[in-house]
Amino acid sequence: MTVLVGVVLAISLVVFGRTVPKKNNIAPVVHHEDDGHEHGPAQTTVTIDSILFLAKKQLTPEQTLRINRLENSISRGDIKNQEIHVYHQLARFWADSVGIFEPFAWYTAEAARLENSKKNLNFAARLFLENLQTDEVTARRQWKALQAKDLFERSLKLQPDDDSAKVGLGATYLFGDIATTPMQGIVMIKEVVDKDSTNEYALMMLAKGSLISGQYDKAIERLETINRTNPKNLDALLLLAEVNERMGKKNKAIKWYELSLPLATKPALKAAIEKRIQDLK
Repeated sequence: MTVLVGVVLAISLVVFGRTVPKKNNIAPVVHHEDDGHEHGPAQTTVTIDSILFLAKKQLTPEQTLRINRLENSISRGDIKNQEIHVYHQLARFWADSVGIFEPFAWYTAEAARLENSKKNLNFAARLFLENLQTDEVTARRQWKALQAKDLFERSLKLQPDDDSAKVGLGATYLFGDIATTPMQGIVMIKEVVDKDSTNEYALMMLAKGSLISGQYDKAIERLETINRTNPKNLDALLLLAEVNERMGKKNKAIKWYELSLPLATKPALKAAIEKRIQDLK
């Protein structure tokens, strides 16, 4: 799992064109319900208020003044456009000045909701979706999934036949722990694959789902389909190497890692792949 998480994190660097905060995710607020009955593990609740409360504790006095000015900068007039502008400023502040993901993604999403643009809604939704896949805190992962779900649903209202948003919504159910059954998400993604058997985004999500359930052969089948139609898909190459490595097929893993090297433009990712190849050899 450690290797898999590392690969997924590396892939996330390739997926996003914008800068994503690098600091660790903040911890959730824990609430213990005590009504005299046994409920099993303690339930956790994450809200944007609890997230901002914990995030602001990490600010310097100068940053606190800055964030207070931004939050109180909306005046009378064209409130909607002012809010959009301020939300973008707040998102950049949390990303560039502080480096905490959750407030950055939240304000990006708030701006997208007001703009009501399919492109911006999908971008914000995928921010949450990609990040939640490596978040080990269940309550926080569910909060991110609910944000992604809302954003994808808003996008689908604007364009109901958008396959990318359909796959994203299905993946949110699949990875976000908000579905009554994992099949709820898989069915949505498979609807897109049934219509287009070479849809890379849908096949990638199904492959990741197969990895989680330990169905390595299915994961390889889907990833190789992506590779046949698009040999330059770095995500698919890295996951093919990972799956083969987990199956003990070192030579095949090395082959896929070596094929990914020319496509790894980020020095840190390239160095990590080279090290992995040497370790396997």
